[in-house]
Amino acid sequence: MKARAIRIHKYGPPSVLKWDEIDVPNPKADQVLIRHTAIGFNFADTYFRNGLYKVAGFPAVIGIEGAGVIEAAGSQVPGLKAGDRVVFGGGGPGTYSQASVRGAGPGTYSQASVRGAGPGTYSQASVRGAGEVIKLPGWLDDRTAALTKGCTVQYLFNQVHKIKRGETILFHAAAGGVGLIASQWAKALGARLIGTVSTPEKARLAKRHGAAHVINTSKQDIAKEVKRLSNGQGVDLVYGSVGFDQWHASLASVRKYGLVVLCGSASGKAPPMDFWEVGAETAAYFLRAKASNYVYDATSRGRSARHLFRMIKSGAIKIRIGQSYALKDAAQAHRDAEGRKTTGSTILLP
Repeated sequence: MKARAIRIHKYGPPSVLKWDEIDVPNPKADQVLIRHTAIGFNFADTYFRNGLYKVAGFPAVIGIEGAGVIEAAGSQVPGLKAGDRVVFGGGGPGTYSQASVRGAGPGTYSQASVRGAGPGTYSQASVRGAGEVIKLPGWLDDRTAALTKGCTVQYLFNQVHKIKRGETILFHAAAGGVGLIASQWAKALGARLIGTVSTPEKARLAKRHGAAHVINTSKQDIAKEVKRLSNGQGVDLVYGSVGFDQWHASLASVRKYGLVVLCGSASGKAPPMDFWEVGAETAAYFLRAKASNYVYDATSRGRSARHLFRMIKSGAIKIRIGQSYALKDAAQAHRDAEGRKTTGSTILLP
């Protein structure tokens, strides 16, 4: 079938995102054909667009998260049928161009081989391995499933480190899609989350979603505020989702024997660290957390998604859609995200 998709033919600024027509193949025995109804924007999408993360070949459909309705299922697909609402994503992204995939693992589109699962999601439809998709419960709207963002918080708070009641957390970009989920999840667990934001409006939003304290980075020094809020001790954990710009503040904010988790690079990769000097000064632990190391197959993806769905159903987590764009306007979504003009989750509508 024919479909429209956003593809890149080279790395670069948002203007390299092109609205192309593609061929979507019929599903093989262990695959499903999905008509997309909502596509989740994640900041990692900008990394694939600009080349920080590499695609396997051009042209490439980017995107790592989506929801939709199964149009056709292969003969060897158990438990899924045409008409089922599903969500997919939450692990390693795919970067296919135009052809078929084999199961949930690497395969080939006509012009590129791929690392990760399935084709990119910036399209009106795609064929995916049955192991990639999660059936949505009837009570959950496909626009608010937020699988990648929610599963990110799930693995950060349960696998990277099991959050304990009474712990104090510094979480950067607390008004973003991941940050708002993290603020609510931390509160539900009895932890105290200190969030960083860039505007007073974002500070109010993060507070409404459960952040105990919020630091406005445009007016306040992160490390000084953290020390003031922690009686000079520093926080138990730092989740560094911004990368370069706030890396030194992260190191200065963690308590002795605390944990610094590098889990994003919105402002670029964290700078090289002299572990001999920095490690001796902070006596902290350091960890690079990447989704594909925690949510990497059907079993881990399903486990993480079910935990997220329980949190949403309980009312502890409410997904906030801050803005939506037509899929063909994905370039504007990228500009707004990189310009720090977005809050909460962003979705693209085919």
